Amino acid sequence: MASLGAVINHHSCWVPHFTDHHPQSPSNPIHHFLRNPDAISSSNNTTPFASNRFNYTEAGRRLDSIGDTTDDTGVLNFPGGKVKFTPEMEFVSPSSTERIRCYRVLDDNGQPITNHNFVQISEEVAVKMYSDMATLQVMDTIFYEAQRQGRISFYLTTIGEEAINIASAAALHFDDLIFPQYREPGVLLWRGFTLQEFANQCFGNEADYGKGRQMPIHYGSNKHNYITVSSTIATQLPHAVGAAYALKMDGRDACTVTYFGDGGTSEGDFHAALNFAAVMEAPVIFICRNNGWAISTPVSDQFRSDGIAVRGQAYGVHSIRVDGNDALAMFSAVEAARRIAINEQKPILIEALTYRAGHHSTSDDSTKYRPAEEIEWWRIEQDPVSRFRKWIEANGWWSDEAEYKHRTTIRKQLLDAIQVAEKSKKPPIAEMFADVYDVPPSNLFEQERSLRETIQRHPQDFPPDFPF
Repeated sequence: MASLGAVINHHSCWVPHFTDHHPQSPSNPIHHFLRNPDAISSSNNTTPFASNRFNYTEAGRRLDSIGDTTDDTGVLNFPGGKVKFTPEMEFVSPSSTERIRCYRVLDDNGQPITNHNFVQISEEVAVKMYSDMATLQVMDTIFYEAQRQGRISFYLTTIGEEAINIASAAALHFDDLIFPQYREPGVLLWRGFTLQEFANQCFGNEADYGKGRQMPIHYGSNKHNYITVSSTIATQLPHAVGAAYALKMDGRDACTVTYFGDGGTSEGDFHAALNFAAVMEAPVIFICRNNGWAISTPVSDQFRSDGIAVRGQAYGVHSIRVDGNDALAMFSAVEAARRIAINEQKPILIEALTYRAGHHSTSDDSTKYRPAEEIEWWRIEQDPVSRFRKWIEANGWWSDEAEYKHRTTIRKQLLDAIQVAEKSKKPPIAEMFADVYDVPPSNLFEQERSLRETIQRHPQDFPPDFPF
């Protein structure tokens, strides 16, 4: 069995390694492919991950005994693989003695750990990564305040999870289809979604691509290959697998990527999706943001397994645990995962360990179920944005002057975008009933007629400029 989560190289340094469900260990650990990315597709014999389909001969065929000649238990080739018998009655332990290791590149002070291994990134990419992470922080602050002022109805922040958003997006290709949960606006930001487009969606005006029919932060964009957010938990996972299989059938050089939280793994769709992806060998990357809380439910009340990565192994999916607060580790893991998904047509599960340093949403007060001191410690001491900033500053790519200029500029641009979005007209009422049916059924016509009559009877309950 391959090592869990990481392997030790000859310098005794922890480097990323995907847990392997196959009975034989891979010939090359993942760091070989971080240094030699072209090697992934170079040889069938040196691939780190063998096919997850077992080859078996006729059912019931008895093979010779293995090991000691006195052992007559033997092996039977069941449909699904060879199994060795034992006279001992042993129950499989619910957990290993040691937890799956977590791949990390930068320490808490933003310094590379000894003998680190990661995918090298250019100054241009690194600066954009940091800039977008900082932009995400400004967005969260201003939109959160706008909701508290009653200007938008709802908002949800990404505080503490900026690295998962931006670093994963940076490692992907634009043609890769994104199936988000609701805490991944950074992926859209990286792909070019403008501050005005974010504001239009949150205010639900006529420029909103969803035509005002979605809650705020339920972004979606065809041109950015970002499937519209849905609040229902984990439903996007099977969708992502199906789309990935379609890409495979079409021979496309792309994969699908789906994001979800630890709470999503308690849904049946998570288990169905992983099994679906493993059996169909779909090029999909599952990224779990294990931030410790499913709203107010801690992970200790959700499962007894060793987190999420071990579940991928159970379903025959190559998995890795990554420090989600380390932008370089996230970038490297996702970049390697994409190469495997594309070149070997296999699913990958990434468990990104992090902490939700904000409330679940504007409808939540997380101090009711966890200590405020704990939240503050994670927000300050484990801030992924500050950690990555220290690294780019050490490389001479960022400065206090650049920091001030960037945050000031973004704040002004966003405030201007909010003013424009707030003053824009709302979509007409007819849009509420469009875009589902080619020929609307009679019940929708009746609902629209009833709504219009209600507005006419109670005009005082609606704004004077309501798009009747």
